[in-house]
Amino acid sequence: MTPRTRRLWITAALVGVAAVWGGTFVVVKDAVERYPLYGFLGLRFTIAVVAFALLFPRALRRFAPGTLQVGLLAGAFLTAGYVFQTWGLQGTTASKAAFITGMFVVITPLMQAVILRLRPHGTTLLGVALAVTGLWLLSGASADGWTAGDTRVLICAVAYSAHMIVLGSLGTRHDVGALTLVQLVTVAVVCGAISLGFEHPGLPGDTSVWFALVLTGVFGSAVAFAVQTYAQRHISPSRTALVLVTEPAFGGFFGWLAGDYFGIGGLAGSALILGGMALAELVG
Repeated sequence: MTPRTRRLWITAALVGVAAVWGGTFVVVKDAVERYPLYGFLGLRFTIAVVAFALLFPRALRRFAPGTLQVGLLAGAFLTAGYVFQTWGLQGTTASKAAFITGMFVVITPLMQAVILRLRPHGTTLLGVALAVTGLWLLSGASADGWTAGDTRVLICAVAYSAHMIVLGSLGTRHDVGALTLVQLVTVAVVCGAISLGFEHPGLPGDTSVWFALVLTGVFGSAVAFAVQTYAQRHISPSRTALVLVTEPAFGGFFGWLAGDYFGIGGLAGSALILGGMALAELVG
């Protein structure tokens, strides 16, 4: 296989990852209407841990001093992100949740400027302005306007940004596989413990919930990470990020197929968000 052909196959695989992540918004929204929130997340990430351990058995042997602590910190933000995203899906549409979640791409440079003292590029700030304008148009195009569910998903985006900053600073000193394993375990344990303490859900009896668990746990977590890790050995991080920016577009498309309404304002807002995200990643 030539390098060009390999890059094409890798890009196609990353588009597949973005499509899976975009599709999870619809199936998770349906699943948490049928099964308790924390129980769903606990099972999802337990499945992800098992699948990841089978795919990356060497990750268990790559722990260095401090890996556990950094992984727990990143895992705490990841847990917050998934909790607020899943909770938010109970109060907004899947398509809006996908685009609002994608705002972490433009929130991260702003948080880096404050926390890490890294001054953002002017074009990155333009991307932020485009994305925020798009978010305003997207929320205004909705019949319900800005909802409590939208606010929860926006908090999720902030948590994902903090997660990215931890990985991009402290996390660079540790093995990626070991760090990921700690994070997955953290989400599984925290959400599973809350569910057992307060929800007492039992195992799901609905096949659609199990479908969502397998899709998000195996394909949306373990397999997606495997593809992304392999991809970044052969193409640049910026190109990887630009391909994965299509996730909200897939989320919007699958949401539209499920009955979400956009209208002209919603389509314009979605396009501005995607443009702002791409601009922030391309230059920032």
